[in-house]
Amino acid sequence: MLYRIFRPIARFIVWVLNGHLHVHHKERLPEGTYILVAPHRNWWEPILFALAASPTEFMFMTKQELFKNPVLSWILNNAHAFPVNREHPGPSVIKIPVKGLKSEGLSLIMFPSGTRHSASLKSGALVIARMSGRPLLPAVYQGPLTFKGVLQRKGMEINFGNPIVIDRKTKLTPETEAAYNQQLEDAWKRIDQELDPDFHYEAK
Repeated sequence: MLYRIFRPIARFIVWVLNGHLHVHHKERLPEGTYILVAPHRNWWEPILFALAASPTEFMFMTKQELFKNPVLSWILNNAHAFPVNREHPGPSVIKIPVKGLKSEGLSLIMFPSGTRHSASLKSGALVIARMSGRPLLPAVYQGPLTFKGVLQRKGMEINFGNPIVIDRKTKLTPETEAAYNQQLEDAWKRIDQELDPDFHYEAK
């Protein structure tokens, strides 16, 4: 319930700070729940992707340190966020999203690229997709990478790609993981170029 209250508030804040969020190819969103996967470029992307794919409701992986504050913990829990130890992720990092995808009507946002944990996160996204039977949905953000740029009302754009289905019968070997990961990388490049053929981003 509170997620649905937070969403229009977040949309209003984005509009006040930057104006209209431009969303492309929303018709590519799959039926049912899915795992939205995007290269990580700034800290406000989860909010923008969740708004762009509305009315879908999402879960979010959030570093466990943020849950130490009682007020922030309450907000995060009501926003469908769950804590993750990025250094030593346990089985819950797979079990919680699989349960949400299969039986709670929640989709998942993940950023398996652009961080020092990229390899393990990509592997985790594939495992979650395979165990849940839900597709991966490539997505990209293009726009300001600093809050100053947001306030200058530089355009913000979201583009969605075509879903990638992970066959539940496929064994995730290093070879099959590499093939799926390449599919993801190719999809991100393609939908980035749909927005801007000259776009280039260097992960920091």
